[in-house]
Amino acid sequence: MSEQGARVSGRGVLLVVAGPSGVGKGTLIHGLRGKYSRIEWSVSCTTRDPRPGEVDGTDYHFVSRQEFLQMARERRLLEWAVVHERDLYGTPREPVEHALAAGRDMVIEIDYQGARSLRAALPESVLVFVAPPSIQALRERLTGRNTESDDALKRRLRSAQTEFEHMGMFTHLIVNDDLAQATEALEAIYLAERQRTTRAHFTPLRESLLEDLEA
Repeated sequence: MSEQGARVSGRGVLLVVAGPSGVGKGTLIHGLRGKYSRIEWSVSCTTRDPRPGEVDGTDYHFVSRQEFLQMARERRLLEWAVVHERDLYGTPREPVEHALAAGRDMVIEIDYQGARSLRAALPESVLVFVAPPSIQALRERLTGRNTESDDALKRRLRSAQTEFEHMGMFTHLIVNDDLAQATEALEAIYLAERQRTTRAHFTPLRESLLEDLEA
């Protein structure tokens, strides 16, 4: 199926990709967006410090805790949560709602709390959980970053346990053991959801065509 596909009209597809830190969510999303440029990236807000190489406004909106809580009070976030026992993360409301209403597809990288909140706010959300093949593999990926202190690593592994406990709420599961296969799996989910959304518009299209014939 081509990138343009057979989409007729209506709202865009919202892919919500979750999983523990270090599992490769960002890499999978980058691969998908590299192939389908129509997929927009939802830039989350966070109070954590930037990692080396991260760009404000591109990877995240890095804000102070005070700024973040002000956005939450003003309902400018679709969802927000405390992650890794200390940092605040949230999804800006306006870019997501505008993109979907205009029929543009969007992907969000998030934790299980955010995924649950997004599903409540936007029931059409497609929830995808990315899991590691083993805890040892996850530990190796986290330590391989060389950015985590021992305490930070322990917090992330505790967060991973919580993520695993909530895997059952997701519609799709991808085990990221082989990057190419995992990327293909995410692509298949995306294309299936686009086609499903297109089929949802068969009825209004049929009615429009019949009305034109009767005119």
